[in-house]
Amino acid sequence: MNIQEATLQRDDLLDFGLERVVLTGAYHVNAFAKELDYLKSYNIDRLLAGFRTNRGLEPKAEIYPGWENTEIRGHTLGHYLTALSQAYANTKDPVLLEKLAYLSSELAQCQFESGYLSAFPEKLIDNVENRQPAWVPWYTMHKIIAGLISVYRATGSKVALDTVVRLGDWVASRTSRWSDELQATVLAVEYGGMNDCLYDLYKITGDAKHLDAAHKFDELPLFEATAQGRDILKGKHANTTIPKFLGALNRYLAIGESEVFYLEAAKQFWDIVVYNHSYMTGGNSESEHFGEPNTLNSRRSDITCETCNSYNMLKLTRELFKLTKDRKYADFYETNYVNAILSSQNPETGMTMYFQPMATGYFKIYSSPFEHFWCCTGTGMESFTKLNDSIYFHKGNELFVNQYVSSTLQWSEQGVRVTQNSGIPESDQTTFTVETDDGQAKPLKLSLRVPYWVRGDIALKLNGVAAAAELVDGYIVINRAWSHGDTLELTLPMKLIVSRLPDNRNVVGFQYGPVVLSAALGTEDMTQASTGIMVRVPTRRMLVKDFIIPTDMTPEEWLEGAGQHVVKDADSLTFRLRNTDEDDRLIFTPHYKQHHERYGIYWNIVEAGSDELKRHLERGRWEQLVKDATIDSVQVGNDQYELQHEIKGEETFSGAWDGQNGRLAHGGGWFSYKLNVDPAGDNVLQVMYFALNRDRVMNIYVNDRLFVSERSGPEWRREFDTKHYPIPDELIGGKSQVEIKFVPEEQTNGIYGILRTMKPIEE
Repeated sequence: MNIQEATLQRDDLLDFGLERVVLTGAYHVNAFAKELDYLKSYNIDRLLAGFRTNRGLEPKAEIYPGWENTEIRGHTLGHYLTALSQAYANTKDPVLLEKLAYLSSELAQCQFESGYLSAFPEKLIDNVENRQPAWVPWYTMHKIIAGLISVYRATGSKVALDTVVRLGDWVASRTSRWSDELQATVLAVEYGGMNDCLYDLYKITGDAKHLDAAHKFDELPLFEATAQGRDILKGKHANTTIPKFLGALNRYLAIGESEVFYLEAAKQFWDIVVYNHSYMTGGNSESEHFGEPNTLNSRRSDITCETCNSYNMLKLTRELFKLTKDRKYADFYETNYVNAILSSQNPETGMTMYFQPMATGYFKIYSSPFEHFWCCTGTGMESFTKLNDSIYFHKGNELFVNQYVSSTLQWSEQGVRVTQNSGIPESDQTTFTVETDDGQAKPLKLSLRVPYWVRGDIALKLNGVAAAAELVDGYIVINRAWSHGDTLELTLPMKLIVSRLPDNRNVVGFQYGPVVLSAALGTEDMTQASTGIMVRVPTRRMLVKDFIIPTDMTPEEWLEGAGQHVVKDADSLTFRLRNTDEDDRLIFTPHYKQHHERYGIYWNIVEAGSDELKRHLERGRWEQLVKDATIDSVQVGNDQYELQHEIKGEETFSGAWDGQNGRLAHGGGWFSYKLNVDPAGDNVLQVMYFALNRDRVMNIYVNDRLFVSERSGPEWRREFDTKHYPIPDELIGGKSQVEIKFVPEEQTNGIYGILRTMKPIEE
């Protein structure tokens, strides 16, 4: 097979191959080195074990535990293929090339005659189509296809290409049989970026059936609503939704101007997420889901900002910038890259995070090397092997500099080498040195981004002499003949920036230049808890003061003069408060370097004795009471959390309605979970219903004994109702776990939100 990847002729900016940009700053060098060490430490036969077993071959090593020994097994190998390919592109290390060749050969052996290739049986794909519980098999398939494509692109491996083409053929064969109804059923379950990776495959093969298969995963009603600028994200799973728009954009990239609708949908989606749903770090979501537009303060918790979302938003942002050259994409990329991605890795161990809490008083939790294998472990591998992929872009003889990161660029098309020595954010200067391959002057156009965070007059010196430049669309443009050894010094002044949350303008965070600041809050009781399947989250069992009271002025007066009230030390990125009740306690530093303590990014600036302070304290008190009373809980409709609670069912399906996740069953169907209870105490079951499901009956069983028959009211109300049912001791029977089964009578019915077993709340 001799296939050349198709490239459409557009006026897009081009990126540089990973091997052309070498990071030289200590923090980035360490981050990449830690990731590379981690990738090399894998026993790849353990990653392959599930694939060999599924094919009926003897595994060569024991399968890894954690998510790699569940229904989602194989997703880590997909990420690993991509990360290893990126690492090889960076280093050209023959050891990495050998690993990639071995992995490709082994996967080829594990492929079925039909083309199917996975670490799990095809029955899980059947389950999705038959509305049986299954943990995101298409999501995992996306990672495998994307990984094989990455190997082919990085190494030219014919084995990897043949394997992924056959796998794409299998997908095409399967999807070609879908009716419209079956397609809707499949697309209701997380499928990752199946459209995205299949459009990538089509760009390589030019095979129409791969294009058709990709289009089967395009969710047109979602794209149409978003293209109109409608924010319908409330209740949608964030890391399910973002890759859908990566696929939409890739359809435009694969086919061209006839598909401009998909470009518009992706652009509108980006605006909606960034401006309506994102925190100052660039992260988004709570409990993996989008909420009401501009409702961020009330959703801050221990499980905000899934790191996979940041990874995928950066992929989308990067491609939109290349197409549009709009500075807003470069600004957001820097924000999210520094404050979410760099922030997600422990620089001592190289391990990465799942959630990044926005609520004050929590702490960072990192994966373990070979126990958990979270989704964010996989995207972490990829993120930290491509830290250099979006610093520079080019078109003709114009170079766009988007990030101020110490690095060396080999711009071979122009015969020059550009070295950047950046002091940002520790200082306000970055310097560029241009060297020409032949020692002769080169006509080059340098476009240097003016970041949104600049405060003050920008200064430019060429070879030590003040220089003038043109400002075009947010970029400083210097168009001249550059001689060997020319230096350009750029000064970008920084001051403190206050970022307010839209649903409470007195809840603020602080930023200096590109870095978000957080205050360390100590290491007392750094106990971890669990959520989902083997996901660890921080606890906050002590009282954490998350508000600041200004002295001798109102909160608004204090915020208006924040530059005088949050003061930088002369010789470091350390900031101290003035004129507050916390002057002697809170010290703010760059959040991406905050790894070992509880922290606070956002703070409520309130007036002593105010009604707002009282309401704030009461909300916190009630939330804590609910947490303290909870024995066990499951996020209804969220696959991994349901699987943790051993979901079973027939004729059941999940989705989001009016912003709440739910699980429903048709008449004649049912679903059940196992939840912990207190065998020696009183127990309460908390269930949320949707009043739109009017005049319907839900029968609830505990250990197969009828417990409750709940009939919804006859009126049609667009509201959610929460009910609390004391569970009789005889139904628990001294056990520490019970099965809760939901069986609707006749009509489709379901439950929503969080299902809990609780102790009675005593105020």
